[in-house]
Amino acid sequence: MNKLAIIIVFFFAINSSSQDKKTKVFLLAGQSNMDGRAKASDLSEIDKQRLKKAQKNVTLYYNFDEGKPLDSTKVAKHTSKKFRADYLFGPELFFGIKMSEKYPDHKILLIKRSRGGMSLYGAWNPDWSLEKATLMKEQKQPKLYAEFIDYSKKTLANLTDYELCGMLWVQGETDSGKRFGPKPANEYEVNLKNLISSARKDFNKPNLPFLIFQVGGGKVVEGMKNTAKEDENVVLIPQKTDKKSKFYFERNPPPVGHYVTSSMKKIGEYFFDFYITNFPN
Repeated sequence: MNKLAIIIVFFFAINSSSQDKKTKVFLLAGQSNMDGRAKASDLSEIDKQRLKKAQKNVTLYYNFDEGKPLDSTKVAKHTSKKFRADYLFGPELFFGIKMSEKYPDHKILLIKRSRGGMSLYGAWNPDWSLEKATLMKEQKQPKLYAEFIDYSKKTLANLTDYELCGMLWVQGETDSGKRFGPKPANEYEVNLKNLISSARKDFNKPNLPFLIFQVGGGKVVEGMKNTAKEDENVVLIPQKTDKKSKFYFERNPPPVGHYVTSSMKKIGEYFFDFYITNFPN
């Protein structure tokens, strides 16, 4: 092999290696169960060790912060009082841990924007309107979709070489409720499809994988199922009421509600499993 051939082979080997090591970026969004209400104090010692290893290559950007190694979050006093814990976590924790274990040589970046109690009909709607927000009593709340896009793009602007791999969505409880009338639930499917297409357009990623964890009920869940059925790049993680099902997720009893630590761990791991199974790379 002559010198020119060696140089060419070396160039392509370096270029291929560089391509393989792009930062993997995932977007996470939703309401309180994406925010996460699982107690970090209930994590096992093994899981704490796994998290410590993941912190070497997984960074979490959460609600406008500047990015920190993957970890649980110190919560506000009223939330801490309700859940009797100072540090809580959402699906990002075990999704990030599993991603780190799968790709230990990659940098992995998670960008999360979430806010409890917010609807897709109102605050999360890409086509936000005062009328819709007012119906949901969210007229004084942030325009979450616009904030999410802005925050994500500003974060991505700091990266030189990355791959936008997918978006994780946990939201639907508020739209399922009856106190705002039938519109939010009846229009959830249309709004969900609009959210997906808007995110894909705003990030210039037409086939961006979109993973949904099933929450809520009635027309909302029907809309999730229809969307996943019609779009090959949308995947729904089911939820069952049968306690023997692997898709049963235990919650705290009312009025606290929300998923306990073991359930939130499962949700994060299922996001990883469903992603790797449906979008292998």
